[in-house]
Amino acid sequence: MKYYIIAGEPSGDLHASNLMKSLVKEDNDFDCRFWGGDLMKKVGGEMVRHYNETAFMGIKEVLVNLGKIRANFKLCKSDLLKYNPDVLVLVDYPGFNLRMAEFAHKKGIKVFYYISPKIWAWNTGRVKKIKAYVDKMFTILPFETDFYKTHQVPIDYVGNPVLDAIENRPHKNEDLETFKERNQLDNRPIVALLAGSRQQELNNVLPVMISMIKHFPDYQFVIAGAPSFTIDDYKPFIQDEEVKVIFNETYELVQQAHGALVTSGTATLETALLECPQIVCYKMWGGKTITKFVKRFILKVKYISLVNLIVNKEAVKEIIQDDLNETNVQLELEKLLNNQDYRINIFNHYNQLHQIMGKPGTSDRAAKLMVKALRS
Repeated sequence: MKYYIIAGEPSGDLHASNLMKSLVKEDNDFDCRFWGGDLMKKVGGEMVRHYNETAFMGIKEVLVNLGKIRANFKLCKSDLLKYNPDVLVLVDYPGFNLRMAEFAHKKGIKVFYYISPKIWAWNTGRVKKIKAYVDKMFTILPFETDFYKTHQVPIDYVGNPVLDAIENRPHKNEDLETFKERNQLDNRPIVALLAGSRQQELNNVLPVMISMIKHFPDYQFVIAGAPSFTIDDYKPFIQDEEVKVIFNETYELVQQAHGALVTSGTATLETALLECPQIVCYKMWGGKTITKFVKRFILKVKYISLVNLIVNKEAVKEIIQDDLNETNVQLELEKLLNNQDYRINIFNHYNQLHQIMGKPGTSDRAAKLMVKALRS
């Protein structure tokens, strides 16, 4: 069968690539065109656009690139019709993918959505579009499954693809000494900095993370380089600070770190599943007035990190918006690194998370259900 897959970010590229591997095993006639990244390209099929050419985040960046965005929509629509797939598979990336879902549905093309956009957190009104234009949702989180059931959206819960990615990670059994030697790190314990994959996340969060270096000289701070960036993107923030950037080894870094500062997103869940104590740091544009408005009228959930949302309690500390400053992060990081009771409490919550999340195999389960639905 013919699959048209759209992923617009590094995490989408990772999970879509694993889904493609499973679809290849499940469907002997697998054929694919896609919008995504290098990991999807390694599996096979034909890439139409790399996510580096399509990911525009934030109001300013969107306005500056309106012409490119319109051109991308035009190209995607014409390419989709020309290819005429059996199904359009959408992976997160709601700003683009929900519009493509509407277009494909109106053209009579079946639409599957794998990895739901976080409409349960920010914009519950979008569920109407999903119900109208998506033939089936393949959900990856227990609480979002309940959300879609409430709105009578056709769903299959398949577990979380992060479990597959972590299970299949390189250097899974590597020890700390080998990791440090391989990456030319010294003997001090590691604090991992996961500052996100978007420029505004670097601008708003990384400076506070970097400010911790001078307060904890007995630790070495290491930035997990995002695949969408190069070392030149980090240099303005690092300047003369003693911090190393390691690319393409986020899981390996987190696995060996004594603690981590993590920008909200999938990375918080990955860090927890890798058993690394963390503090969640997040700040978007705007001051106190914007923060109050967002909390009151836009944000629909109690927490912002997936870890806390899944266990439904504050398993890890969230420092967000105007509270995200050097003093607050320093006080919390001191406890995270040196208070054994504090760390044990986090590990206990991580055990609960593991029990809720279940076992790997998400990609295979999703592929089997997709192929079964298409053949029926």
